[in-house]
Amino acid sequence: MTPPEALIIGPITRTDFVRYQGASGDMNPVHHDEPFATAAGYPSPLGVGMFHAGVMNTWATNWLGPDNVRRTRIRWKRPVFAGDVLTFAGSVEREYEENGESRVDLALSCTNQDGHVTVQGWMTFVLPEGTQA
Repeated sequence: MTPPEALIIGPITRTDFVRYQGASGDMNPVHHDEPFATAAGYPSPLGVGMFHAGVMNTWATNWLGPDNVRRTRIRWKRPVFAGDVLTFAGSVEREYEENGESRVDLALSCTNQDGHVTVQGWMTFVLPEGTQA
């Protein structure tokens, strides 16, 4: 089973951060207020972690379908800042049968333009009808 091509977005902007904040309700000033972010030890406001984690999971659900998700886990590894270009990709780790369903485990990643992993994820899907394992 071959995953789709990687998704590349960016450069990410501070406006992207603020738009996501408005949609999510997470109005922590570390994501948009320069003095607040630098006082907290960051070089500038950082992206809301669920923004890039959500894009990563969307990459996978666009491939195998949101109704087929059985499990998801996410680990944040490094902050994302305005100007970053993010690449979302994944690979099949395991194909198996469970509870009468054909399932697949994916390993997912979001990397920045320097090749650093910003978010790591794992998802389990039921294979959609007609999908070859």
